[in-house]
Amino acid sequence: MRLKGKVAIVTGAAQGIGKGIAIAFAREGADVVVVDLSVESLQPTVKEVRAIGPRCLAVKTDVSKRAEVQELVKKTVSEFGRIDVLVNNAGKAAFQPLMDITDQDWDRILDTNAKGVFICIQEVAKQMIKQKSGKIINASSIAGKKGIAMQAHYCSSKFAVVALTQVAATELAPYGITVNAYCPGVVDTPMWKMLDETIYKLGKSTKLGEAMREFAQGALLKRYSTPEDVAGLAVFLASSEGDYITGQSINVDGGFVFH
Repeated sequence: MRLKGKVAIVTGAAQGIGKGIAIAFAREGADVVVVDLSVESLQPTVKEVRAIGPRCLAVKTDVSKRAEVQELVKKTVSEFGRIDVLVNNAGKAAFQPLMDITDQDWDRILDTNAKGVFICIQEVAKQMIKQKSGKIINASSIAGKKGIAMQAHYCSSKFAVVALTQVAATELAPYGITVNAYCPGVVDTPMWKMLDETIYKLGKSTKLGEAMREFAQGALLKRYSTPEDVAGLAVFLASSEGDYITGQSINVDGGFVFH
């Protein structure tokens, strides 16, 4: 119960890592506000969180739209009175050759992965500054540490999150707010399965599932991770155990990239 009495917002919580973090937070006692592009898609997460015991509120939000994020903050504070933890997990991925990426492709990825994190930090930090406390945890990636072919827009967005994490940690520290990021590698989620299908269609792999397996073999532990692997770090950073850690972007990749 390391998060008992805490209120956490988790974006991109309908599936994958976001869902895993929301459930892990609930098991540690936190009330959770789960966020995605539709309330309907959030219902399985809501059901699991409430079955564990804590309160759960589902809010439809496009994190790239400031007015919607402002409404999310308003609803959270109205329902729970405070915001202790923000997990900026919402994200989009794509696998495209550099020369094929259009302006629209670029904006679609950057708007969610970078601008969305920026907007959520600004709007939630207003409440955390009033409280003089808070934990902000952002989703970066090993693609935010190392450029990967066919992912120019995705890598750019995740490098941006690493920089934003450091800047926000510096500016928000006087208010008792820590800001960190997790950097997963290959994770067994619907997003990675979508990437695997794209790689297959582009002829970069000979059968479905092969790309995920090949990427995972680049990790020292020779497997892809699960949402629970990432959720463990998120719980640690959100709890009092992570109070003296800020400005860090921590790899959770089985030894894929060293920094």
